[in-house]
Amino acid sequence: MIDFKKVAFYTLGCKLNFSETSTIGRLFENEGYAKVDFNDSPDVFVINTCSVTDNADKKCRNIVRRAKRVNPNAFVVVVGCYAQLKPQEIADIEGVNLVLGANEKFNILQFIAEEQEKEELALGQVRAGEIKYVKEFVPGYSAGDRTRTFLKVQDGCDYFCSFCTIPLARGRSRSASIEETLKVAQEIADSPAKEVVLTGVNIGDFGKQSEENFFQLIQELDKIEGIDRFRISSIEPNLLSDEIIGFCANSRSFVPHFHIPLQSGSDTVLKQMRRRYDTALYTNRVNRIKELMPDACIGVDVIVGFPGETEEDFNTTYDYLANLDVAYLHVFTYSERANTTAIRKEDVVPMPVRHERSKKLQLLSEKLKRNFYESQIGKSGTVLFEEAEQEGFMYGFTENYIKIRAPYDGKKANAFFAVNYDSIDPGTVMRSTELTLA
Repeated sequence: MIDFKKVAFYTLGCKLNFSETSTIGRLFENEGYAKVDFNDSPDVFVINTCSVTDNADKKCRNIVRRAKRVNPNAFVVVVGCYAQLKPQEIADIEGVNLVLGANEKFNILQFIAEEQEKEELALGQVRAGEIKYVKEFVPGYSAGDRTRTFLKVQDGCDYFCSFCTIPLARGRSRSASIEETLKVAQEIADSPAKEVVLTGVNIGDFGKQSEENFFQLIQELDKIEGIDRFRISSIEPNLLSDEIIGFCANSRSFVPHFHIPLQSGSDTVLKQMRRRYDTALYTNRVNRIKELMPDACIGVDVIVGFPGETEEDFNTTYDYLANLDVAYLHVFTYSERANTTAIRKEDVVPMPVRHERSKKLQLLSEKLKRNFYESQIGKSGTVLFEEAEQEGFMYGFTENYIKIRAPYDGKKANAFFAVNYDSIDPGTVMRSTELTLA
């Protein structure tokens, strides 16, 4: 029998992937594996992939090559969205031993044990069933950062937007019960982590298969002792109800920070994308947040270069965002994905135009962030400092996602400090002249 003792992980993509990698990592540790650094000659590499863009696919191939350079005899397992969407394409990459789909990745140890019984490690093995049969939800959370952890509360999506492959990679929307979710959250409460980020593919759909819902979930999470802060990572505007906004405004631990996907400021493009809202609803949600939480930080996802996006559509998006009371943008350049309806559209936006539009929105994002920070000068907040040291400084974020820089002091790590927003340093980082233990 081939003996494996050390495992290393590499995660590509979203916060949900990091949560799942940690969950898989705990499975290995429970079986006696030593979790080591990627470059520490592990016997097993587990690569958790994303497939939102073509660039993510290329990154996966590069990581496989890196792994084989570190240890040519290592057993390489690839999981994640790319593994579910294109398992054979990954299996054909030189050096890949095993590819596991969405339904199989949490049984990874069973599949590895089967391979260990063989006299020689096989290459290009695929264990990926059809996504329509994926119905199980596996809760989990990220580990390794004492300050913050990502709690997976939901998976899958029923929306089938015309540009997106996530429903094909992760299946239908599903979640655990509130009771089961609270048990996992309590594990986090018993750890050193002080902040929890709720994550999933479409977290506003929590409880869709039962009589429960996301609003009920956050009410119960707010009661857990030992977790000081909860952040909602991303929530669709049509699922961000007045109840949720109002609760966050008055809760014990949910912070005034929202990330709300928009994708386009043109209602024409939104309809082509098959989004479930228009700009009027989106504006209403932003205004409602600011009405109840004037200092709230609001982030926005936006896609440029969607097929059929005219110059007028883009300018409409730009003007809409420039006049919206939001703090930053996550800008994505549209990427053609197989098996989506958008790829069949003929009015393709040339790649140089996509890149130009992306740069314009990235510059706008910098202006919006600067404006938001300037609006906070003279006010105060509470920062949770992270452990990492960067050139003699340490950093942390306040409840409304203001980034604070201070001279490094290890004793301040993973602790809350009251801060005054005094001035803005280069790189859009807020400075506080006084730090008081909160």
